[in-house]
Amino acid sequence: MSPPEFSLLLISVLTSVAGQFFLKTGAMKLGKVDAGNFLNLILNMITIPELLLGLTCYGIGAVAYILLLTRVNLSVAAPAVSVGYIFSVLLGYFILKEPIPMIRFVGLGFIVTGVILVVWRK
Repeated sequence: MSPPEFSLLLISVLTSVAGQFFLKTGAMKLGKVDAGNFLNLILNMITIPELLLGLTCYGIGAVAYILLLTRVNLSVAAPAVSVGYIFSVLLGYFILKEPIPMIRFVGLGFIVTGVILVVWRK
């Protein structure tokens, strides 16, 4: 993967992870959804800045990913963006104080190994 391609991948992954983080923080403000408050919570989504910021980040990530797809094969790009899972877990741990069980570390190791094998050029 060339430096410009890697830059697009990094922008796509980091903005998507930021989007996930902001959607999570916005969702925590929103509260739990049930049948009685469903419509009200859907309407309240547009008033929560974190949710709007999260959607904006996802949009930027999608644009970067589309630009990446113009340069690399889908069979390389799609697995490579799974690196975002690692960043999401780390954000959850360090900022949201979510636990990381050992089995999740094993799973993340498989993701890293898989991405390396997919993007490795002979």
